[in-house]
Amino acid sequence: MITQAVLNALATAFDMLWEVFWPLALGFILSAIVQTLVSRRAVVRALGSDSPRSLALATLFGAASSSCSYAAVAIGRSLFRKGASFPAAIVFEFASTNLVFELGLILLILLGWSFVGAEFAGGLLMVVILALLFRLTLKPGMIEEARRQADQGRRGRMQGHADMDMSITEGPFLKRLFSGQGLTAISHNFWGDVTSVWTDIGLGLLIAGALAAWVPNSFWQSFFLTSHPVLSQVWGPLIGPVISLMSFVCSVGNVPLAAVLWNGGISFGGVIAFVFADLIIIPIVDIYRKYYGGRMALYLLVVSYAAIALAGLAIGLLFQGLGFVPSHHPVTALFAAPSFNYTSVLNVIFLVILAVLGWRFLRTGGLDMLRMMETPAAMTDDSAAHQHQHH
Repeated sequence: MITQAVLNALATAFDMLWEVFWPLALGFILSAIVQTLVSRRAVVRALGSDSPRSLALATLFGAASSSCSYAAVAIGRSLFRKGASFPAAIVFEFASTNLVFELGLILLILLGWSFVGAEFAGGLLMVVILALLFRLTLKPGMIEEARRQADQGRRGRMQGHADMDMSITEGPFLKRLFSGQGLTAISHNFWGDVTSVWTDIGLGLLIAGALAAWVPNSFWQSFFLTSHPVLSQVWGPLIGPVISLMSFVCSVGNVPLAAVLWNGGISFGGVIAFVFADLIIIPIVDIYRKYYGGRMALYLLVVSYAAIALAGLAIGLLFQGLGFVPSHHPVTALFAAPSFNYTSVLNVIFLVILAVLGWRFLRTGGLDMLRMMETPAAMTDDSAAHQHQHH
């Protein structure tokens, strides 16, 4: 009985992986291309204040960044230490985990276009709410205290990844993109991002598979108050971030679990709030404590939760009013075994592309780069240039 239950959970996890593999790969490739073309130094110069312009640029640059939550937090501290304002650095983090290609593509495949629209509209709304809360409640003394702590340079997960800048900024766009140097940088950015999140993706799939296979829908329906339509609209965005916080899964890894929750009856706004909450999971809050001190870590937890819950509630009610919320129905990826269709063809195509990127990565010192990712020492411009010369 136990063996069969475990096999059912693993089978469900694999079914979800099979469904999301090609959009996940495509999203990471697009992200790697953008990171290759956008200089980190240019980002720092643009984020020196908490003006609407700087926060808008922080959102834009974040959306063009890696989706790894740990790398986003590490990059945020790096930007702050180099001169970005604290609100701009945090806005950058939220945009880089909630407004990225790979997240939108997985949401589209698992849950449908309305969730993609809500994720991006809600992500922008969350940034606005966060900026307003910072302006109303963040005191200069707290920022100075956080800066002193940040300047101690305490190590956090993926700090080495945050210190590396593989961008190529000289020459025409297409020449940069299709040069040997460009292919090398894309392969390094791609595999750097993938290796930084595959633990979370794997854990997210396993948790989602276990919950889908073992927890009956009747439990979820009772827990999410589905028999009280009005109350459930409020309860979903309030409890969604709490479930995320306790799941320990971040970045795109929590989307399969979001599909399980939606299948179980959580409100539309609750799904969106759950996905938004990848930057307040317990390991991330502990990194905030190391980076900025306990007081700021608690402040970021409270303010982030408020912004996430409000954005989830507002976007849920808005999409409900516009008639964009689909009726609850079983998420096919939770139950459909892999079959030969367009998904299979695309998965094979992207496996070939990944093999090419892997070959380039290994030929150009990629394994050394991965070791640097796990160290807090910054990668110098000279060493980055040396990496680029392998083409």
